[in-house]
Amino acid sequence: MDNKKPNILLIFTDQQRADTIHALGNPVIKTPNLDKLVKSGVSFTNAYSPSPVCVPARCSMHYGQYPSNTGCYDNGYEMPRDKESFMHALGRAGYRTHGIGKCHFTPDPHALRGFQSREIQEEIVKEPGRDDYLKFLRQSGFSHITDPHGVRSEMYYIPQPAQMPAEYHPTQWVGDRGVQFINKESRGSQPWFLFLSFVHPHPPFAVPAPWHKLYRAPLMPLPNVPQDVESLHTYINRIQNRYKYRDQGIDNNLLRCIKAYYYAAISFIDYQVGRILEVLEKTGEMDNTLILFTSDHGEHLGDYNCFGKRSMHDTCARVPLIIKFPNQISGNQVCDEPVTLVDIAPTVLSAANAGITTHELDGMDIAELAAGSGRRKYVFSQYQREERAIYMIVRKRWKYFYSAPDDREFLFDREVDPLERRNRAGVRFLAGIKQEMKEQLIKFLRECGEEGGIEKDDWKKYPAISVPDDPDVGLLVQDNVWAEEIIPGYSEE
Repeated sequence: MDNKKPNILLIFTDQQRADTIHALGNPVIKTPNLDKLVKSGVSFTNAYSPSPVCVPARCSMHYGQYPSNTGCYDNGYEMPRDKESFMHALGRAGYRTHGIGKCHFTPDPHALRGFQSREIQEEIVKEPGRDDYLKFLRQSGFSHITDPHGVRSEMYYIPQPAQMPAEYHPTQWVGDRGVQFINKESRGSQPWFLFLSFVHPHPPFAVPAPWHKLYRAPLMPLPNVPQDVESLHTYINRIQNRYKYRDQGIDNNLLRCIKAYYYAAISFIDYQVGRILEVLEKTGEMDNTLILFTSDHGEHLGDYNCFGKRSMHDTCARVPLIIKFPNQISGNQVCDEPVTLVDIAPTVLSAANAGITTHELDGMDIAELAAGSGRRKYVFSQYQREERAIYMIVRKRWKYFYSAPDDREFLFDREVDPLERRNRAGVRFLAGIKQEMKEQLIKFLRECGEEGGIEKDDWKKYPAISVPDDPDVGLLVQDNVWAEEIIPGYSEE
């Protein structure tokens, strides 16, 4: 690599579990292009989301701070207005910065937040005329489609073929736009940062033909459902199962079909990754491009008889994270040091020799960890605040989290029980480990000013929160507000 600043490519997926890459141990899924990244880069097998839900995870990544410092704890919270993102810093350092696909910025989904330009594709759209993908879809003759990312609400966890051909699918559109951007910018002299962000494999798992038959349901493995599984449930699991229409019984054939479509969505993304790697090679940019691949959080996918995210089980909280940095980091490595999406900002800024001026970063440069020159003991995660909060701390062997709505502690031995099938928080032989992890977590929260859920040196107690007994209370309704809702002669006005 010469003295030119490296290009930076951040490939980002939505709701992709850490265990969905073939080269990292999944024998079923097909990911030949991600496998190439694994062989040429460093794969972090203990990478965690700072908050296992879309908006706060992305907020923490872009601003380089945990939720306790960004103030963004769930999808309903606003991102900071008075802080620089790492995209601001890159632009100041001479980079051409561009975002393609889902950003999930709040409160304004069309905001730049440091990007010099964006091509917008979001999930729930209030103004279709401002969504670049929807404009493309309508101009291509698909104006009849009201749910371009799949039908939600009652069908959130019902696998479904996409309503458009593969070449018009939202995943393909992001890949197409990424190829065009790299082709164009490779002809210039300015280094670039590209955020290539896919909505999928986020449910409802709407995959285009013929990809929807890449995997067949009877060949899919069944979910991880331990004995005494309800002892592993928290309030957030129960409420998510309710509002995702999944608390009225388990159908293993449906669960295998869900997994088949979820894997197909990832393989279709992998196909786009291959196209991006190919254009980097053809334009001569591969050896001068730092590539990062990761996701905002995972998905239960039926494990523990649960669905959705927001949970601190590894199925939701752990994410894939691969870094490829030619001539800087040796490839074909696996690193088990704990890392977090909060580390993306310092990693990118270090490579670009740039810095944020408005606040201190909470993370570290994972290139140092990959090179063996750095160490870290703990990473953290937080969902919501106070009476609804879940707080987590993780190190190589142990994971501890506390669910305030349940007033329950969880401790998992990640070496002996990597599938998290047994909570060890009540085991007297491990009382010392549990206390150490708890103390470190409370210390971290206090240092961030996150005092609301703490009382003295313990967790503050709140009244228990329960899911309503009526099975129809709390079901999710999530439709595009611009879709036609009245059918003359059939719908009530």
